[in-house]
Amino acid sequence: MTAPNLETKRLILRQWKEKDIKAFLKINSDPKVMEFFPSTLTEKESNKLAKRIIKELNEKEYGFWAVEVKNKASFIGFIGLHYQDFEAAFTPCIEIGFRLAFNYWNMGYGAEGSLAVLEYGFNKLNLDKIVSFTSEKNYRSIALMKKLQMQNNPKDNFEHPKLSKGHPLSKHVLYSLTKNEWMSKKAKLL
Repeated sequence: MTAPNLETKRLILRQWKEKDIKAFLKINSDPKVMEFFPSTLTEKESNKLAKRIIKELNEKEYGFWAVEVKNKASFIGFIGLHYQDFEAAFTPCIEIGFRLAFNYWNMGYGAEGSLAVLEYGFNKLNLDKIVSFTSEKNYRSIALMKKLQMQNNPKDNFEHPKLSKGHPLSKHVLYSLTKNEWMSKKAKLL
């Protein structure tokens, strides 16, 4: 089952195209975009990630969709849903994630695309809960999670198991949103 395209007023969230992979490398090698990841990605690492993303979109009803700005930019990054099963108190889970090119920050694209993804996740996939997490230092992503009305309980924050203990980025915050919370808040958000 292949994930369908999603559309908003300004965006198309779609399957990836071959040419997106090269543009994705630019995003993954930008230190500003990758500030809260352990490092920027090499071409090999970026291509491998793109292939995993494409595979998930082709095999599931969700994934990290390529984001296109209508009549403006054919690829600015990804927004979507991903199954996470690394060892943590809240896993396995479905997370909402986003990574956009720096030139497209602060234009509302992250929120606009994420709202469409939440709507799809809760109403089409019938998910009970969607989470998001990031380094506690990543204030921009945290601001987006709050804008999406996701909630943080400090007792749910965690040390990311894929980072060594004491790594500067290991402390992560967890935000979540349930279907019931979404249903009660979505009129204000959409």
